[in-house]
Amino acid sequence: MATTSDIRNGMIIKFKNGLYEIVEFLHVKPGKGAAFVRTKLKNIENGKVIENTFRTSEKLEEVRVEKQKKEYLYSDGTFYVFMDSQTYEQTQVPKETIGELDKYLIENMEIAMKIDPDGNILGIELPVTVIQKIVECEPNVKGNSAAVSGKPATTETGLDLTVPFFIEKGDKIKIDTRSGEYIERI
Repeated sequence: MATTSDIRNGMIIKFKNGLYEIVEFLHVKPGKGAAFVRTKLKNIENGKVIENTFRTSEKLEEVRVEKQKKEYLYSDGTFYVFMDSQTYEQTQVPKETIGELDKYLIENMEIAMKIDPDGNILGIELPVTVIQKIVECEPNVKGNSAAVSGKPATTETGLDLTVPFFIEKGDKIKIDTRSGEYIERI
């Protein structure tokens, strides 16, 4: 059992008959009364974020999550197929488990798969950046480069994002998977 002083971002706890990841926390010590910890918890199964306050005396049941390196192979429409590079064992993950992260998945990409002690797949962790090819964007018009904003573009996986005006169809770009923003042209 963990205490509120053990709380950290990314920690997974059993709370209200479900598994929750701590997204954000703040230790609060008011002038009067006992200290407490204000947290934002993300439900692992459905992705809903809730806020909860824990008293410092409360115990939390931490769930140890194992991260295994896997290689993304392909999607068959309902499942995403990943392979262990050491054993060549393939794992099928339902589309709902991946969620919106599928827009960043490229064949042969290495990811970290989160697995709970019971062997259930909780989700995947992407690398910080990915390189994708632009398949659709407006052509560059002379004089647009002075503007601060950019133009809409779509990548090979269907990810929609805003890119600078000098980016053209066929260019490869580096994307931040945490924010979904353009970083640089490759």
